[in-house]
Amino acid sequence: MKKMRFMYLVMSLFFVGGIMLSSCGPRQTAEETEEEMEELPINTLSEQEKEEGFFLLFDGESTDGWRGYNRDAFPDGGWVIEDGTLMVQGAGTGEAGGEGGDIIYDQKFLDFHLKLEWKVSPGGNSGIFYLGQEIEGEPIWKSAPEMQILCNEQHIDAQLGVDGNRKAGSLYDMIPAKPQNAKPTGEWNLAEVMVYRGTVVHRQNGQVVLEYHLGTSDWERKVAESKFAEYPWFGKFEPGYISLQDHGDDVWFRNIRIKEL
Repeated sequence: MKKMRFMYLVMSLFFVGGIMLSSCGPRQTAEETEEEMEELPINTLSEQEKEEGFFLLFDGESTDGWRGYNRDAFPDGGWVIEDGTLMVQGAGTGEAGGEGGDIIYDQKFLDFHLKLEWKVSPGGNSGIFYLGQEIEGEPIWKSAPEMQILCNEQHIDAQLGVDGNRKAGSLYDMIPAKPQNAKPTGEWNLAEVMVYRGTVVHRQNGQVVLEYHLGTSDWERKVAESKFAEYPWFGKFEPGYISLQDHGDDVWFRNIRIKEL
């Protein structure tokens, strides 16, 4: 058992320190990531990303590939394309969400590296779901882990939860993002989610902010101690959908791209 634990630790460290480097070049620093965000035209891939196998999930002009959760088509309202961004329009209803509802990209992924940029309105709330399942009559958050999107300065969620686990970049209501490096409201943030053989990593603005391991005893304990304990579909390591949340607030998304690992 000791040998197995040692091997698991080595593999985990390799993933965080090695897989994310990519075989095509060194890992970017936070400063280099910022420069890339500013210099590239939006909704395009860098030469390195093309070489690594990334592809766009949003081209800035159409909603091709996206549809409403538990729907056959993209919502008629609530979501728009604005200045090359995919925007959820706030409905002023808060927790009730907007008329559009959550949207999903119509392809399941298992091992992947997802990157996107988001900007939130003052007091806004949203999220990035992954490994989600479509369950009739149930919202996607009952199956999918969520990388939180939040206006930390104004939204009450930043003060709730435990140890900041509802702030931007966190695994919502379970694991806090540390360091908490979200930018001020109205500025663009780079979010990354990496899943590889059950290991999950969140990066925010170029920094690793959390890591966890699906299917392990530690993960099962975390789920059992959370509000997700009563949902048997939650956080399973199986192919699932990537989803953007309509939480009733104005939120903008752009440069949505993914690489399968």
